[in-house]
Amino acid sequence: MGGGQTAVVRGRTDSRDPRATAWTAAGCAAALLLAGGCTGDSSSAAEDPPVPHAIPGDLEAAYQDVVRDALPSVVQITTEDGLGSGVLYDDSGHIVTNAHVVGQGREFEVLLATSQTPLSARLVSSYPPQDLAVIELTDPPDGLRPADFGDSSRVEVGQIVLAMGNPLGLSSSVTQGIVSAVGRSVSEGEGQTTLGNMVQTSAAINPGNSGGALVDLSGDVIGIPTLAARDPGLGGGQAPGIGFAIPAATVTSLADQMIEHGRVVDSGRAALGVSVRTVLGDGFEPAGAALVDVAEGGPADRAGLRPGDVLVKLGSEPITDVVSLTEALASHQPDDTVRVRYARDGERRSAEVTLGEA
Repeated sequence: MGGGQTAVVRGRTDSRDPRATAWTAAGCAAALLLAGGCTGDSSSAAEDPPVPHAIPGDLEAAYQDVVRDALPSVVQITTEDGLGSGVLYDDSGHIVTNAHVVGQGREFEVLLATSQTPLSARLVSSYPPQDLAVIELTDPPDGLRPADFGDSSRVEVGQIVLAMGNPLGLSSSVTQGIVSAVGRSVSEGEGQTTLGNMVQTSAAINPGNSGGALVDLSGDVIGIPTLAARDPGLGGGQAPGIGFAIPAATVTSLADQMIEHGRVVDSGRAALGVSVRTVLGDGFEPAGAALVDVAEGGPADRAGLRPGDVLVKLGSEPITDVVSLTEALASHQPDDTVRVRYARDGERRSAEVTLGEA
């Protein structure tokens, strides 16, 4: 940061960016070990207060500022099937959440973080392929606090984030962690939706957090928490410290379409224009995705693929089953040109395919 390194942290100006302070303190700690001192001028280390002691207060203050600013935008949603979270999208009463939170429901109760009286809401639109939905308060009150959505393309691994929601029915809960990875493709379950370009985080995401807010230290929502990883080795139990969020850019793009058109008209999801099934090879192990149907004039059809062909690779990704094909497609965009490898009548072939849109 230029100009004297002044960091604006949602409602307060701090002469020291908490992240910069942490790095400075870490450097000083290393210097103290190696050289017996750490100074910013000619003073001795013995004359200065220990720099690391400044870290907790600075970071704690930053956390508290973000919570005070962003938490009023997070709501609790009650459906016929249970509880979930949502984020106030605008001052007209639109709320973004997960498609799996709203399920098949069309009417809901919404509890604002600043109120004890539930408000009624209705479904605007649900888009399960990206697990996103928009609902709307039927009689929005004055003074709503819509969230600020940040630029998720600038999210970096190691960035501190807070997850806000209503886990296990504990309203207005906050957990903290870091961005662990970006650009993940994640399947919600065998044969179910695969979500692309997800943000992975170590912030705890538990049942009820779905649809809430993943917030950076500027107070901007950078993602909507959606699911936690499951560990087959733990009997399908939740793997701690591995959660995923829909990036803010995807949220705003799809939410704007649902609010304006009542549905998603431009998904941004790549497609081959085929229906497929998993085929088994020797040892009854998954060995590819067989084309059951090829849409006439679609991407696969134009590339010369036909029913019965078995896809074994898309781009650099091996294809062993339906899920791996969906995950490979989730890492691409419509109009991308990729090479696919496939088997036909026992012969391996390849073709260039320009992907369409789902």
